Amino acid sequence: MIFLFVTILTYGLYKLAKQLTKKVDFPLFHPLLLTPALLIGAIFTLNISVSDYTEGAFLLTHMLGPATIAFAIPVYKHLSVLKKHIGLILISVTAGSLIAIFSSFGLAILLKMEHHFLISLLPRSITTPLAMEVSTGIGGQPSLTIIFVIMTGILGGVMGPAVFKLFGVKSPIAKGLALGMSAHAVGTNRAIEYGEEATTFSTLAMILAGVITILIFEAVPVTSRFLLFFVN
Repeated sequence: MIFLFVTILTYGLYKLAKQLTKKVDFPLFHPLLLTPALLIGAIFTLNISVSDYTEGAFLLTHMLGPATIAFAIPVYKHLSVLKKHIGLILISVTAGSLIAIFSSFGLAILLKMEHHFLISLLPRSITTPLAMEVSTGIGGQPSLTIIFVIMTGILGGVMGPAVFKLFGVKSPIAKGLALGMSAHAVGTNRAIEYGEEATTFSTLAMILAGVITILIFEAVPVTSRFLLFFVN
């Protein structure tokens, strides 16, 4: 019973947040920000424990994986175009992944974050299911990583159009790669506004960023040792 109630509650509040976003053009009213706030209010009001909510929301949590895999569909549809720009894609996403990791590390050191915060922040620029796995693998806390991932996605999705305008970026390929790399799923959702080509490149950038980040931390352990050396 709790499963059905939690699912309906979460979905209903998300739909409400989306409707409010359409009516009120304000960055802080983004559904990924507004929905958790509404959920927290509902949980406290209805006296639902966090453990009960987490248990009831297990299906929604497990759907993150299939939802991420579904992003491969537009990639398959535009495979010929992607092959044409494969060199540009790999260089861009690899550079973006490295910058994301080391900028996160530098920011954490600058702000004098505690060890578990720092480690959990490092995989913030990849999609949630992959970020959780990377965080667990390097000794971080997945629950913290999810928060950092959501914050990164929302900031990237909100600031992206302004950055494109500031620097005169007009290419749908460039917009897609930038949004997918910097704001993963939220950025890919934003890329839809720039057309199917931008959405395709954003999807691929998001997928590749996750794979490259995993390789950096798993297949190249020297990177992990180098970063963790400064925080131990």
